[in-house]
Amino acid sequence: MDFSIRAANLEDCKDISRMILELAEYEKVSDKVKITQRDLEQDGFSKNPFFHGIVAEVPEQHRTKEGHSKIGYALYFYTYSSWKGRAVYMEDLYVMPEFRGKGIGKALMSKVAQLGLAAGCSQLDFTVLDWNKSSLDFYISLGCLDVTAEIGYHCMRCQGEALQHLAQP
Repeated sequence: MDFSIRAANLEDCKDISRMILELAEYEKVSDKVKITQRDLEQDGFSKNPFFHGIVAEVPEQHRTKEGHSKIGYALYFYTYSSWKGRAVYMEDLYVMPEFRGKGIGKALMSKVAQLGLAAGCSQLDFTVLDWNKSSLDFYISLGCLDVTAEIGYHCMRCQGEALQHLAQP
């Protein structure tokens, strides 16, 4: 299938927002999405962006029946490992269901890896749901390591009231 991968721009935020909702629905957490298109525009395309993005796009003849030509995306940001130095974190990797199995997900992830290496990163980190066997198998087939299973790390989060409480002096 003919597709291209390119850097996301401000005009892509509408489609990225749509696909974020599709991903959340697939992951059975639609009610957790609080981000808006406007948030994406501000947080990704301001003077000091909090994230970067890439989109997968198909030509006119391969658009969805709803008319979408942007059919996948990845969001990523740079972070730091106290053991390895520079790292890139991939927050999302998504391809619309009807376009899966065509190399688009691998191309998106490969581009994030290329961008990370170009920025001097030595690792690419991301999370995947434990029940998502097809994605786990996909990532393992690419040589990725399940650090929870292999090393024993768990991804932790502090949010909401707990974050507010923790921030108190």
